[in-house]
Amino acid sequence: MNHIQHNQIVNFIWGIADDVLRDVYTRGKYRDIILPFTVLRRLDALQEPSKDKVIEMHEQLNKLKIENQSPQLRKISGYVFYNTSKYTFKKLLNDPANIRQNLENYLDGFSSDVQDIISKFKLRNQLDTLEEGNITFPLIEKFCSSQTNLSPVAVKDKDGNIVQEGLSNLGMGYVFEELIRTFNEENNEEAGEHFTPREIIKLMTHLIFEPVKNKIKQGTYLIYDPACGSGGMLTEAEHFALEINPKATYHLYGQEVNPETFAICKADMLIKEEDPEKIAFGSTLSNDGFPKLKFDFMLSNPPYGKTWKVDQDSIVDSKTKEILDSRFSVGVPRVSDGQLLFLMNIVSKMKTDSEIGSRIASVHNGSSLFTGDAGSGESEIRKYIIENDLLEAIIQLPNDMFYNTGIATYIWVLSNKKEERRKGKVQLIDASGIYSKMRKGLGSKSNELTETHIQQIADAFKDFQQNEISRIFENDDFAYWSITVERPLRLAWQLTEERLSAIEDTDYYLPVFKALQKQFGTDIQNDFNQLLSALDAQLKKLSLKWKPKEKKTFLDALSWRDEEAKPVIKKQDKDEVIYEADPELRDYESVPIKQNVQEYFEKEVWPFVPDAWIDHSKTVKGYEVSFTKIFYRYQPLRSVAAITEEIVQLERETEGLLNDIIA
Repeated sequence: MNHIQHNQIVNFIWGIADDVLRDVYTRGKYRDIILPFTVLRRLDALQEPSKDKVIEMHEQLNKLKIENQSPQLRKISGYVFYNTSKYTFKKLLNDPANIRQNLENYLDGFSSDVQDIISKFKLRNQLDTLEEGNITFPLIEKFCSSQTNLSPVAVKDKDGNIVQEGLSNLGMGYVFEELIRTFNEENNEEAGEHFTPREIIKLMTHLIFEPVKNKIKQGTYLIYDPACGSGGMLTEAEHFALEINPKATYHLYGQEVNPETFAICKADMLIKEEDPEKIAFGSTLSNDGFPKLKFDFMLSNPPYGKTWKVDQDSIVDSKTKEILDSRFSVGVPRVSDGQLLFLMNIVSKMKTDSEIGSRIASVHNGSSLFTGDAGSGESEIRKYIIENDLLEAIIQLPNDMFYNTGIATYIWVLSNKKEERRKGKVQLIDASGIYSKMRKGLGSKSNELTETHIQQIADAFKDFQQNEISRIFENDDFAYWSITVERPLRLAWQLTEERLSAIEDTDYYLPVFKALQKQFGTDIQNDFNQLLSALDAQLKKLSLKWKPKEKKTFLDALSWRDEEAKPVIKKQDKDEVIYEADPELRDYESVPIKQNVQEYFEKEVWPFVPDAWIDHSKTVKGYEVSFTKIFYRYQPLRSVAAITEEIVQLERETEGLLNDIIA
């Protein structure tokens, strides 16, 4: 990939925005014009060689009154799109006085797929502003400049020497992504929300394609990205797959919720002669674009730390809390973070009837590994994936790899047709220290992976060996029992008018209170069980029937927690006494699944709280993955001498600053 060429083109296009738009649009609105015009100029350049023939065929078909002209016109154009207008970008410049009208004619001439792209960009809404600012002509003129080449065909001089290299389809995709990143960075927006750095995608392609490269045969394979952004991940995946087996056929499928980014992705698919109908618009979570399809390879970098509240009503019944969408029947995460929903979406689309099954590479942040207690939606999702033996590996990436975040990120690798040595096992790879510093950071991205780094990580995955950066675990090594540790409720009590006065309707309770006070007096008592028994006896004696709520109000007013009091008995028979649990003293312990729960309890809990017990009815199985614990490396503390020297040095510097200020 020619990064120099791509950066030159991106800089040139950004220059157009500054030169032409700055007096009419704010910088935050540049993208509304530049992105769609970049797409149109690329489509225009692709159509130039066949444009005259397309118009000629269009006129012939009109004379024959043939309405469905798309098959013939697409064949002549050489692409899955075409334009029947007599205008091109360059021809629009021949009539400056009517450029607005002619531009509309040019836009109207595109086939339906491009019309959808234009609509998603809302480009026609901008034409009045362009006309009022008198910038339509200079804008198109700039895009036709000889200083840049958005055509795949190289520009040559009269002697046949290449003046400007042609821009490949892969390179055009990179230009689109860089433009989005640049605009978002200017507007302090989420620069990495719509695409993933190419070196990360390359690593992901290695992880899902290389293990089965000998099984990929001459046939058709489906590749899917449920949050496809501008389509870079799909493009890179296909490029890598074709290198493995150029005789195989790959179809790209994706879905994107952002209209602008969807438009760029669809345009990119058109340019690459992919079927644009395989890119769906809308939310993957609430409106699955491909509900009946299963895919061979799936890659994804879904939004993490982002709410799915807008999709909630389509997934969970607000009244019954029943999960409505079978893709998420295992469980749903908290509404503030929907990344694991995207993971379960692609898991639901795994093939089971092919030799290689399905392979998945999905990027997530750390919360997907451990957020959520046992029984929560997050834990249940991890449980499903691991217990069904779908998880091959999790790879920790270096920090500062993405444009919009510097936090730790992880690639999950899943397969439903594991090779024999991986069955029942999960590999964890710590690649956090494998990277190079960038000469110049891009947003939050200051680190990058070279080809050597990518191969090093891929080799660690392929080798499947225990070493400094690689650990192999049994599936149930990540499982644990969440046990509920209870302690008895201990209440002291006292029958005084002062305590009774805390109840609003004192008179209602007074007869029973007086009877009990006569029986026990006003001293502090430490056996609440006596009060319970005496209360029931007095109610019976006085022929009173208190509701449970009334009884609770009375008892709460007279009692308080006291660690020296006797435990409150909930139930008692000849063989067993069951105490009332104190919710304020309730605690939870996580016990590794391979460890005996009772032995753990007797060793770790009873020595400190001998009156505690386990409520086995509340024991739940959970799953979590802790990279920090597994790959922890001890960092020795700094010496006293080093710290002292640093303090002395700071004092010297401070003294020098003070002297400068005084002077």
